Amino acid sequence: MADTSDLKKGFKMLIDKQPYQVVESQFVKPGKGQAFFRTKLKNMITGAVIDRTYKSGEKLEKADTEERTMQYLYAEGDSYVFMDTQSYDQLRISAEQLGDNVHYLLDNMEVDVMLFEGRPIGVTPPTFVVLEVTQTDPGFKGDTSGNTTKPATLSTGLVVNVPLFVNVGDKLKIDTRTGQYVERVKG
Repeated sequence: MADTSDLKKGFKMLIDKQPYQVVESQFVKPGKGQAFFRTKLKNMITGAVIDRTYKSGEKLEKADTEERTMQYLYAEGDSYVFMDTQSYDQLRISAEQLGDNVHYLLDNMEVDVMLFEGRPIGVTPPTFVVLEVTQTDPGFKGDTSGNTTKPATLSTGLVVNVPLFVNVGDKLKIDTRTGQYVERVKG
């Protein structure tokens, strides 16, 4: 068990047998009455966000989550196959559970898989991935005015805005937290 002093960003707790993660937490000490915590919590399975208020000193139940390093092997229909790097066990995660992270998966890539009661509930890819541009409009020579961008489709199907000098075949570094272009990678 934990108490309200643990309500910090990233803390994982159980509400109605569902794992939630604290997105925001604010301590409030009114002039009269008991202090309390105002929180924003995200359901780690459905992604739904709820607001909850907890009185100072209230007991909370910690969520039994575990992160394991796994290797992405291949896609099979609507699911993606991962292998535990320790035990070599394989597990399937649906595209729905992966969400936008499906656009950052490359063969044999190591990712962190979040498990709740032994079931996978999410995947955290590396912070940066290098993907190849498969389709984009050509840039115009001399068009270098400011921060002009164009859409580019990458090898995994992800579409990002890139500077005009980026061409088909270029390899780009993408930030998986924001889904944005970082830089062009040589070689």
